[in-house]
Amino acid sequence: MASGIEAVGEAMTGAVVAGAVEPGHGEGGAAAHGNCLNCGTPLKGHYCHACGQNGHLHRSLGGFAHDIMHGVLHFEGKFWNTLPLLLIKPGELTRRYIAGERAKFVSPVALFLFSVFLMFAVVNNLAGSWSANEYRSLTRANIEQEIGDLEERATRLESRIEKARAAGEDTAELEQRLASTRENIEVTRLFADKVKPAAEVEKDTFKTGWAKLDKGIAAVNDNPDLFLYRMQTSAYKFSWLLIPLSLPFVWILFFWKRQYRFYDHLVFVTLSITFMSLLVTTLTILGALGVSSTAIALAAMIVPPLHIYKQVRGAYRSRRITALFRASFLVMSAFVALSLFLSILLVMGIMK
Repeated sequence: MASGIEAVGEAMTGAVVAGAVEPGHGEGGAAAHGNCLNCGTPLKGHYCHACGQNGHLHRSLGGFAHDIMHGVLHFEGKFWNTLPLLLIKPGELTRRYIAGERAKFVSPVALFLFSVFLMFAVVNNLAGSWSANEYRSLTRANIEQEIGDLEERATRLESRIEKARAAGEDTAELEQRLASTRENIEVTRLFADKVKPAAEVEKDTFKTGWAKLDKGIAAVNDNPDLFLYRMQTSAYKFSWLLIPLSLPFVWILFFWKRQYRFYDHLVFVTLSITFMSLLVTTLTILGALGVSSTAIALAAMIVPPLHIYKQVRGAYRSRRITALFRASFLVMSAFVALSLFLSILLVMGIMK
């Protein structure tokens, strides 16, 4: 119960932060009249042109609820204008925002903040804690289970062979299957002897030569479960680092094209990471609802490259072959950026 409340709190925090950085444009109703209640300037539209305060103020419970809904998810149009394009036509959304269509869309920064907080809240609440030691012992446990199943099969075959011999029936086929089963048992046992259980797994002695990073790696080896826990509970605070880490990989694909600036790539990267965060959130929820892990794994492998391809092709008006090459490069670059992100977390002392 506490974890669920904490998860909701994290999601609401992200929404509030996103709302705080999201500018309000084109969200007023009918034009206001009279003077601004904040600075006294005569009103000529929805907002005061001197201080920016909304000309329509309210003092009701309904209005307070309206402020919450608006501040959290921008239900007044921006959110629903932005989300479908982000999901289906990310390139068009990127291009239109860069070109100057800002009033109708949630800003990339606000959407990024909301999606990241939401992702970590959902993952922490639905995915639960993951034990690295349990994963390490999973292979050994599966092998031992396989050996047990093979031995039961061999016992059943031996029983069938005895009954067939007593009845005077031909046992050649059964004996061949028994020999094959026994051979599989021996091969599986040999493999099992080479797989150490979790308690006997040797510590990784890999050294980078960078003292702080090596110290972080050693801490992960000493207590991998703590690292996973810290990743689940603290990594969102540094998630913004993924943007500058990913930016150079996009820039290098277009550095000779003067019509594209760093700002354009920044919008591209921010919206792309936002979509990936929403994808992780969605897949986590589907997993909690009982959708097969195979379907989730396929979606995780297929959807991100396809989305990056559509965004590159639409945002930079690339041809199909060129967009495919650039998308492939960006998919590989994403793993590099993620590795750098994890390394930075270790250097910054996330294990402390």
